[in-house]
Amino acid sequence: MRGETILIVEDEVKIANIIQEYLEDSGFKTVCIENGLDVSDWVQQHPVDLILLDIMLPGKDGLQVCKEVRAFSQVPIIMLTAKVEEIDRILGLELGADDYICKPFSPRELVARVKALLRRSALRMESQKVEDWQMDEERYQVRYQGKTVSLSMVEFAILKLLSASPGRIYSRSNLIGSIYPDNRVVSDRTVDSHIKKLRHKLAEELTQKELIYSVYGVGYKFEFPA
Repeated sequence: MRGETILIVEDEVKIANIIQEYLEDSGFKTVCIENGLDVSDWVQQHPVDLILLDIMLPGKDGLQVCKEVRAFSQVPIIMLTAKVEEIDRILGLELGADDYICKPFSPRELVARVKALLRRSALRMESQKVEDWQMDEERYQVRYQGKTVSLSMVEFAILKLLSASPGRIYSRSNLIGSIYPDNRVVSDRTVDSHIKKLRHKLAEELTQKELIYSVYGVGYKFEFPA
């Protein structure tokens, strides 16, 4: 199961049901909304990974809904419409839509577009996280998304090594060899103690989300928060 949540904003129940069926068969979770007036409030109150947004909606049209959502969220948006005029496509994309598909469409093509946009979005977010991550070797400080934390020399060395290769697992001996190049004798418990203090500082001062993970029986790895 993929697990991503897709919001389907479509007032034609038959079309919404077909889209929902194909997405759920592909492992997505889905939520359906029929009225444009209900979308912005729902998105602000619930996590969602992508929005399929019809242009012709009761209450408020999709172009206005797209503009409202873009005022507070960068969630990927694919617009659905029976209007094929170029001006509508340009207007939808200028308001912040990421993709555009015209009715009638193949449900399989729509699912493929959803998957492709989610991949692009994930890569964009990961790139942004890396750009936001700054390590100041002169001050032993880390800055991330506007926040700064000061570390000890050893804590900084551990974090620098782990964050340079997100997802890579480092054993305690790997860490000892990298942060103590003079071959001094250091116990695994000492490494664990440094990691514990480092985690506490990161959680308290930088981000509430986990950054350093224990891999049982192996060591530690770093992951940017999802």
